[in-house]
Amino acid sequence: MDSSPEQPTRLGAFLRDRRTRLDPAALGLGGRRRTRGLRREEVAQRAHISTTWYTWLEQGRGGAPSPRVLDSLADALLMTEAEREHLFLVGIGRPPKARVAQRESISWRLQRLLDAMPLIPATIATSTWDIIGWNRAARLALTDYEALAPDDRNILRRMFLDPSTRAAQADWEAVARFLVATFRAETARIGDDDHARQLVAELSARSVDFVRLWTEQNVQSSGEGAKTIRHARMGEMTFEFSSFAIDGRPDLKLMVYNPATERDIDKMRQLCAESDSIGLPVGAGDLPVTEQRPTT
Repeated sequence: MDSSPEQPTRLGAFLRDRRTRLDPAALGLGGRRRTRGLRREEVAQRAHISTTWYTWLEQGRGGAPSPRVLDSLADALLMTEAEREHLFLVGIGRPPKARVAQRESISWRLQRLLDAMPLIPATIATSTWDIIGWNRAARLALTDYEALAPDDRNILRRMFLDPSTRAAQADWEAVARFLVATFRAETARIGDDDHARQLVAELSARSVDFVRLWTEQNVQSSGEGAKTIRHARMGEMTFEFSSFAIDGRPDLKLMVYNPATERDIDKMRQLCAESDSIGLPVGAGDLPVTEQRPTT
């Protein structure tokens, strides 16, 4: 942490400002008030720390608080994720571990964004590679996620436990290693999570290949690159994929698969036309990959 005197002053000012913004009545705290917001002792009680220690923090005394104390203060002061991150930055000079939002759906605005790309497959994936959002193009070119049960939409589970998914990969080893490396990196960033632990335990118990790759300790970002699939109707289709972080949802990433050539765009148009004529999706099935080339 920066030991300059400015740092604790910024922390104290931020804590004091957020304390005075809270409505005591809304939190069930009665009594006549001469000043706005909560009292220091009320914040300390909600954060399970001593009033003296909290007072010192507002006054810029007593040294740097621990991450646990900052988390408690963020909860006590009903901070948003952006405010929590700022609290850590001014308090100890680094951001907190991201929290997983306990939601298995995406906002209607994100869905509208996906739907605005009729010829570009796009999905929303969690840090554990659960697909929780997709557009029509993804159903046509990749996998009909809508037809699958939620547990079956996990890419790691399908890659290691489903024989047909494995058989569809021209280079299963490269794809599996990529998925495990990104899984390790992203779950470490998120922090301790029950779902991630349970998934690791399940895959470890049922797949010796997962155990082998998991013990390699490789880490990688989703990044960008090229992906070629063997589609059941269109044959080979190549996409340039890019991964984007979603503000306010550190546990999610937007994966966009842009058709690489005019020929691939034509195949997407043909898929859409065929789907319109028969009213059914024509999925390739679990992203069979013949090439994966991350760019630098």
